[in-house]
Amino acid sequence: MLGLEYFSFAEQWSPLFLAFMLLVLAGYFVVIGPLSSRFEGSEPVSAGRKILFISGMLVMYLAQGGPINLLGHTMFSFHMISMAMSYLVATPLLILGIPVWLWRYFDRVNPLREKLGFLSRPILSAVLFNGLFSFYHFPAIHDFVMLNFWVHRLYYIVLFIASILMWWAIIQPIPEKDKSTGLAKMGFIFLNMVLLTPACALIIFSAEPMYATYSDPATWAKAMGYCVSSGSTALLSQFGGPEFFGYLDPKTDQRVGGIIMKFFQEIIFASMLAYVFFHWYKRENEEDDPLPAEITTAN
Repeated sequence: MLGLEYFSFAEQWSPLFLAFMLLVLAGYFVVIGPLSSRFEGSEPVSAGRKILFISGMLVMYLAQGGPINLLGHTMFSFHMISMAMSYLVATPLLILGIPVWLWRYFDRVNPLREKLGFLSRPILSAVLFNGLFSFYHFPAIHDFVMLNFWVHRLYYIVLFIASILMWWAIIQPIPEKDKSTGLAKMGFIFLNMVLLTPACALIIFSAEPMYATYSDPATWAKAMGYCVSSGSTALLSQFGGPEFFGYLDPKTDQRVGGIIMKFFQEIIFASMLAYVFFHWYKRENEEDDPLPAEITTAN
């Protein structure tokens, strides 16, 4: 299906990356379990938080190590699915899956807190993440990153850190540090929705395919060479180019990718807007209640 049958199990499922993710997951359970007593204020972690963290790890693995990652090298639409899963779905799940007492510890021992703490400011974090995401999808930058393995890895790590900063401003897992009002958070979420629109619009409404990685056979084969063991020459002789795998022509595939990214973003941030508005409205009503609880009970 979608050409996956032409690739080996290792090429589809990235065993080394899977081992790394399992190691991180094991470390998480060791820290919140046997080692938790070493952390000030530690308490048992709920099943809900554990499920959130496991879900975040699973989504991240599927996006960056599973078949979706491989398909992201043959079709731009799957590339955008991978990006959305990594930075709009997995990141908030991972943040929410880590207990508050562990976040407090990280915040206390973080050596860069004083020097780089400004990066977590809402507007700056929104501009940073969306700017890096948009810059990555300039055609020349995207093709360069896809063709250089270590640049590709480094850029994805930087994007992940930027997505943590962006989501941190929305979620803020340390309650005593959450100084933003509900209205400010809604404005910040709306800002994120707006900032990504130009890049998605450029991708969707472009008259021609923008990325050589998905339209030029030689460029595609070189980019794919980092994912498979057969090498660029063998890929070209066996498949001829990315069109062998695509059920859409490059221009349509590109447009679908842009729509997918914008759809993911709109659904996720619209849900966050509704969540923040509900809790803000509820808190405002509680503060406006003129009768103390004991009087209400007495009556």
